[in-house]
Amino acid sequence: MNGGDEQANWRAAARMCAGSKQNRPSAGSVNQSAERGRIAMRTRSGSEVIDRDRRQLLSTAAMGIAVVGAASLFPAYPAPAATSDEIRPFLVNVPEEALVDLRRRINTTRWPDRETVSDESQGVQLATMQEVARYWGTDYDWRKCEAKLNALPQFMTEIDGLDIHFIHVRSKHENAMPLIVTHGWPGSVIEQLKIIDPLTNPTAHGASASDAFHLVIPSIPGYGFSARPTTTGWGPDRTARAWVMLMKRLGYSQFASQGGDLGAVVSHVMAKQAPPELLGIHVNLPATIPPDIAKALQSGDPPPSDLSADEKRAYEQLKVLFAKRRAYAVMMGTRPQTLTGLADSPVGLAAWLLDHGDGYGQPAAAIVSAVLGRTLNGHPADGLTRDDVLDDITLYWLTNTAISSARFYWENKFSVYNAADISVPAAVSVFPGENYQAPRSWTERAYHKLIYYNNVDKGGHYAAWEQPRLFSEEVRAGFRALRKSI
Repeated sequence: MNGGDEQANWRAAARMCAGSKQNRPSAGSVNQSAERGRIAMRTRSGSEVIDRDRRQLLSTAAMGIAVVGAASLFPAYPAPAATSDEIRPFLVNVPEEALVDLRRRINTTRWPDRETVSDESQGVQLATMQEVARYWGTDYDWRKCEAKLNALPQFMTEIDGLDIHFIHVRSKHENAMPLIVTHGWPGSVIEQLKIIDPLTNPTAHGASASDAFHLVIPSIPGYGFSARPTTTGWGPDRTARAWVMLMKRLGYSQFASQGGDLGAVVSHVMAKQAPPELLGIHVNLPATIPPDIAKALQSGDPPPSDLSADEKRAYEQLKVLFAKRRAYAVMMGTRPQTLTGLADSPVGLAAWLLDHGDGYGQPAAAIVSAVLGRTLNGHPADGLTRDDVLDDITLYWLTNTAISSARFYWENKFSVYNAADISVPAAVSVFPGENYQAPRSWTERAYHKLIYYNNVDKGGHYAAWEQPRLFSEEVRAGFRALRKSI
């Protein structure tokens, strides 16, 4: 399939999906019966959007397939697609009243007392949140983010009874490797926007055409524009199986998988499932803790005396992580529904998404310094911008996915950090601002077919978002050996 043809097909479908301005219903009429703050969208049935024959796409449209104006992106019981394997073009169209309501809620926040300490040890500081709210409630413009998303080929398809949103950008280069990239929490597809062109169009970024990828970037169920599950069972294992189905539906008989944070968990689980279509994985949050080290950490013991210098550093980092920085994950993993306030207060939601239990250290430093626009605790506002961070937070608010995304933690039965114990080809990049720097010795034990390992000089937990150039270089380098073997 030619990448340029598919992009043209998508644009044609998107134009038909949007319709002419004068024929589009007003935001108010579209959203009359919808819950306030939900997104209105328009989709057009169109599995033909991935058909090679553009004339078939246009003739089908000419036959009168209607544009459907949905009052809510996430009704309680989403209407099924016309066919279960149909792929539908997708555009974001947030009603203006939803944005007015967001600003009203931000600007009428009932604030708590100031913290009783002079640092961030009690959580995100009051002054920080008030500074965020001032900009978010007055100057921030969601429409810029909406335009960036709508400039990309976005689609919706039903998998295992659930609507899944995804971005699909094919490279113009022959023999590009199909790659599915999964975001984490508190992320979304917005985290990956900056890596799309470097990975699909590598020659424009100083790399070789042989390093090109066809990219598929889905929203995890319950996150962003994907539907919110109404039953249990949508954890990393079911998601991994859904991703395989998605890639096959797109016509990819072989593909690789990439992920950081929860996206790494999905990639690890997919590798454990080992479907024949999976060529290999690349992760930037590796799961490497050996069983004996995990036991020592759980017991609160000092590091074993025989650890190397890098193993001891990792042990100390993990000790701090598990003792002080996992409260949010424990809460979402055990009592996600209790976080009801996140669906009612945008500022409360922002505070929750900004705080990783580490104050102004890593990994939260990158997003907090960006949203404030200044260096915090030695961590500069580098790579990310204030609008980058607020785009992501606003997406959570507009889609009302604070609770549904938290439930993914409740559903998860797989360790984020303990040794992955997988045998498919795996590439690992270790960024300095990650929760811990995985030693090569541990990594080699956890990934039995380790094809690439590298300690990167810059970047953190949100590697694709913070350092898209370096991240893209790592993904290319990580899969080079895999390309040569197939």
